[in-house]
Amino acid sequence: MIQTSFRLEKLLNSFNETREMMFILTMVINEINGNLGVNLNHTIIYLFVSVSPKGSNEWVLTSSSIPLCLPLPSSFFFQNPQLHVPFNATSRTLTFSIFHSKPSISSTLTYLTHSPENSSPAPAMADYFSGSVQFGLNLSKRIYYGKGSAPPPSMVMSKSPEGYLPTAAMCYAVISDPEKVENPDIRSYQPYVLGRCDPPALIPLELNGVGMEVECCLDMAFVTVTQNWRVHCVTASSACDCQVAIPMGEQGSLLGLEVDGSGRSYNTELVPLKDVTDKEKMAKAKDGYFLKSQIYIVNIPQFKGGSVFSIKIRWSQKILFHDGQFSLCVPFSFPSYVNPVRKKISKREKIFLKVNSGAGTELLCKTASHPLKEVMRHASKLALSYEAEVPYWSSTDFSFSYTVTSNDIIGGVLLQSPFLRDFDDREIFCLYLYPGNSQHRKVFKKDVVFIVDISASMKGSPLENTKNALLTSLSQLNAQDTFNIIAFNGEVYMFSSSMETATEEAILNATKWISTNFIANGGTNIMLPLTQAMKLFGKSTDAVPLIFLVTDGAVEDEREICNFVKSYITSEQSVRTPRICTFGIGLYCNHYFLQMLAQIGRGHYDSAHDLDSIDFRMQRLFSTTSSVIVADIIIESLEGLGSLELFPTHIQDLSLGSPLIMSGRYIGAFPELVKVTGTLADTTNYIVDLEVKREKDMQLSNVLSKRHIDFVTAQAWLLKSEELEEKVSKMSIQNKVLSEYTCMKMVLVQSDEGKKAPEPFLLQKAYNKLSFQSLELNNQKLFLGGLSLGFGDLKATAENTPPAIKEAKPPEGLLEKAASNFCGRLADTCCGMCLLRSCGFVNDQCTIVCTQLCTALACFELLKCCVELCECDCL
Repeated sequence: MIQTSFRLEKLLNSFNETREMMFILTMVINEINGNLGVNLNHTIIYLFVSVSPKGSNEWVLTSSSIPLCLPLPSSFFFQNPQLHVPFNATSRTLTFSIFHSKPSISSTLTYLTHSPENSSPAPAMADYFSGSVQFGLNLSKRIYYGKGSAPPPSMVMSKSPEGYLPTAAMCYAVISDPEKVENPDIRSYQPYVLGRCDPPALIPLELNGVGMEVECCLDMAFVTVTQNWRVHCVTASSACDCQVAIPMGEQGSLLGLEVDGSGRSYNTELVPLKDVTDKEKMAKAKDGYFLKSQIYIVNIPQFKGGSVFSIKIRWSQKILFHDGQFSLCVPFSFPSYVNPVRKKISKREKIFLKVNSGAGTELLCKTASHPLKEVMRHASKLALSYEAEVPYWSSTDFSFSYTVTSNDIIGGVLLQSPFLRDFDDREIFCLYLYPGNSQHRKVFKKDVVFIVDISASMKGSPLENTKNALLTSLSQLNAQDTFNIIAFNGEVYMFSSSMETATEEAILNATKWISTNFIANGGTNIMLPLTQAMKLFGKSTDAVPLIFLVTDGAVEDEREICNFVKSYITSEQSVRTPRICTFGIGLYCNHYFLQMLAQIGRGHYDSAHDLDSIDFRMQRLFSTTSSVIVADIIIESLEGLGSLELFPTHIQDLSLGSPLIMSGRYIGAFPELVKVTGTLADTTNYIVDLEVKREKDMQLSNVLSKRHIDFVTAQAWLLKSEELEEKVSKMSIQNKVLSEYTCMKMVLVQSDEGKKAPEPFLLQKAYNKLSFQSLELNNQKLFLGGLSLGFGDLKATAENTPPAIKEAKPPEGLLEKAASNFCGRLADTCCGMCLLRSCGFVNDQCTIVCTQLCTALACFELLKCCVELCECDCL
């Protein structure tokens, strides 16, 4: 049961002190007096919440669904809103009424309930979004589709808010005025609905067509989704904003969005941050935000009811490698309520897939979620397609897995010249090594030190998930491996003073120690535990030393830590230095510091932006880094190249869990063969000559751009180099990949107002102007926020703020100030139509008066003047 503590002396005032509670109370009051929308003639207010004692000075808010209150008349009105709460001194129980039987209030309560103390704040925006969708589905029941039409799509209500989150690219109508909700082709003349939806309801639009192209190159996939949507839920005489929801796959990165319809076209473009003139508007950008870590939301203004528009979305995502297989999963599961109701609509799904592994060996398909037909096969290249007339749109994600047919390690080098307008005229190369399909190859023994942040900010879900992942990783150690555990906050707590052999007894002792010592408290100091970990390793040559660092915070001496590790590795060249793997939780840690630390330490980096994914992603990272089959890799034959730049600068080991991909830029004649040496797990030498070839079918600059930008950004941060920042900005704009030094905005590239038919009434002309006028200049650019990681937050870390996740917060100011703010709204507007819109927030009598005023203005030819003078948002 969800519980929230309140102090007894503040209980009766808690509505005015807590935003969530104040919102619920205000909504109930406004529902009762009719300001925000439901006549209470047949409405029952239920007792939903009761308060029971907890200790002497604390009370616990617990939910109850006992219907105890009587129906209230529609004329019930609060002049000065107050709730008279009965108090039973004997049972010490306080009760009050806040639950409404109408769907709008119940859904509001759904996404404004408090979370338990140890839960993540992550679901806040997701629940807020889900509640709006649920409300929208209820509201869409007003739509009448006519006799003889197909039955409306099934709208089975989910028991979990997760059930309403998008599982494929989706579009929603943003409904503030419920009176707009109507079939644009057939009027049903339903009863008038007074008031507004605040927050707005989200009604999923009707999907009329969908196609997807996926191009897989090396370990990256580029996805392009094209869709046609119809605004089927808004009257033809009205318009509404639309939200585009874009769920992306593993490590998804939005590359672009195009919207075309209603005489307007939008395109995304990247601009350097230094060239953005309206910094304040960009910082407060609400037109784009992350709903969750891989679901991005974009707001597009004003589409007419009944109109059809198309969207084209491009993003990149990682292709996972596990057990010798490459696997790809793209969100492509559509809910039933986006299927068109009209019978004559043709529903054709199209999927086109291209795979280019770069290797010279054959590709072997393993699994596919959709019936793909082979179109082309040539060595390492493969093309597949799927096209079908379907009764319902796809209800499963698109997944595909394949292998590069070789039991042994294979590799090669790809070369490509820069394209014509590339600001960097150096040649491009990419070196790859695939571990092969054999999972029985001998792996190196491991000496592992886990360094885990137990500062106060890790309290609750972050630390619990980290503990679970750590315990699972310990159970995966082999008997010949050694390990140790260091927990840190402002101090250091070590499981053992030396490395322990991974016996069952040692792991059991470690489990008990973790249970006792992993208590979230104190600050964050990374240098101290990292220094202690370095001292634990010996000079063994048959094991790979591994440091696994987990943190959710940023520290002031991050550059000093990087320089310390770099100097340590340089001074210990005669021995195998520790591989440093880093794992970041949330957005307050400096992810570029963690990436740089992993680069210097020849390790791997990963992060969790959803707290629920910590366990899985930590285990996957440990599995990847702990299955090394070739260590101490050196690339020879490159000494004669000029202006050589490598990404990453320090070469990682080759493991069974991940292919090795090195890339860079150079000037000069590249050798025909590249010699690669290393050490195998049986201590023998590994030597291979890799063949070099020119690549024509793969655009290497696009495939490698994301990793290049991340590497150079980390270097720019470490060196505080403005020159490197400028380089990142150019790379970002050239390859259309977002960076820390660029921002994405949507630009109105075409606007067609169309011909205006003569209107017999001036009032109707003013209304059309308000509804369908093309966007003003200041609305032609929509800044899309939340797409970058940033460089950590020292203040939040010092204050031990729980990890921030890659998700927007619910909009502030959800409350519409009703009658109390009406005079202020009236003073700020000139035109009669604005006055009418303001009337939506007041009672019927005031609405009638304002309507008569507008009619009088129209009669005296004053309305046109008011429309021209008004500078309100609706014009």
